[in-house]
Amino acid sequence: MGLALTLVTPPALAADPVTEALSNGETNLDARYRYEFVDQDGFEKDAGASTLRTRLGYRTGEISGFTGFLEAEHVTRLGGETYNSTINGVQNRPKVIDPEVAEINQAWVRYEGLVDTRMTYGRQRFFLDNHRFIGTVGWRQNEQTFDGLTVVNESLPDTTLTAGYLYNANRIFSDASPNGNAPMDTGVLNARYDGLGAGSLTAYTYLLSYENAPGRSTRSHGLRFSGETETGEELDALYTLEYAHQSDYDDNNADFDVDYYRVEGGVRAAGVTAKVGQELLGSDGGNVAFETPLATLHAMNGWTDQFLSTPDQGLEDTYASLATTVSGVSLKAIHHRFDSDEGSAEFGSETGFVASWSPDETYTLGAKAALYSADNNDPNPDRTDTDKAWLWVDASF
Repeated sequence: MGLALTLVTPPALAADPVTEALSNGETNLDARYRYEFVDQDGFEKDAGASTLRTRLGYRTGEISGFTGFLEAEHVTRLGGETYNSTINGVQNRPKVIDPEVAEINQAWVRYEGLVDTRMTYGRQRFFLDNHRFIGTVGWRQNEQTFDGLTVVNESLPDTTLTAGYLYNANRIFSDASPNGNAPMDTGVLNARYDGLGAGSLTAYTYLLSYENAPGRSTRSHGLRFSGETETGEELDALYTLEYAHQSDYDDNNADFDVDYYRVEGGVRAAGVTAKVGQELLGSDGGNVAFETPLATLHAMNGWTDQFLSTPDQGLEDTYASLATTVSGVSLKAIHHRFDSDEGSAEFGSETGFVASWSPDETYTLGAKAALYSADNNDPNPDRTDTDKAWLWVDASF
């Protein structure tokens, strides 16, 4: 009798909106195993990182327009400590920035009680456009999240307005690293218009103010247009044009003005996508270069991560790629040529290949490799020939 009574929900409790919101929530679980291999000139030994990342989260049901979300993240090493995670003390092997970590990845409250508006406060996954300025660094096992307030409004036709105040970046290095957190007072404004038919037009302003690194504080304003147009039967034209200007901001004592642009064109036909493009992160006299420290940098200028910081001479990245799908397997090849903006430095070249396959909505298997040649030239002393390869399997439930 006592057991039966414990299984009966009192009417008052069943009607309680808080209890109902908690009981009607959703749980998410995902895990990713990855092996990363690095062969880099200048190190006596190669790096091999075998890691498993697990995320477990719970999102509440809605109560008066509010929902909440909490997600824990755990990264563990499987096997030997044969790589430099930046915090494990291994110095004779190349870096693989996948440290062991256990932390709260996301913890936020969201309000959607206003028409066409979403407000989120707390630790959150937040990115804009193609991740060039604000991104999640989702390639690394410990992704980048932000602490702050973001507001997204879609009241105007074909328009998405995003504003945010970010006061900390939870970086990929983990809380155990002195580089694991970046306290800041950063303002974000992004307006995208999708009513042109041929593509999306975006205007943005990003005001980065770092508390502990004022020399990295910058003001960036830009415009981006990206889209595609059907030009014939089974033939699409693809294009992206983007320009931004960056200068010193807040307590940054430097005085500089630098430019950024991306020009990209391509075609998609018969199941094959081909693109060519050039991205420039400009330099001011060879002393200061355009930087995007909150970006998903792995996706930008080569997969061997040679340019996570822009060289002072700037960076000109000229690239071409081919992508297709064969028997359900997504394939892509990309080649980069790197040069300086100021002067005539050659920063080498990189060729990358990636294949991924999803047999269903739960699992994804992938393999990737990237080969970087530094060209062994004097203006490129900070980079050496580097080969990287990855194997992974991802499961989401």
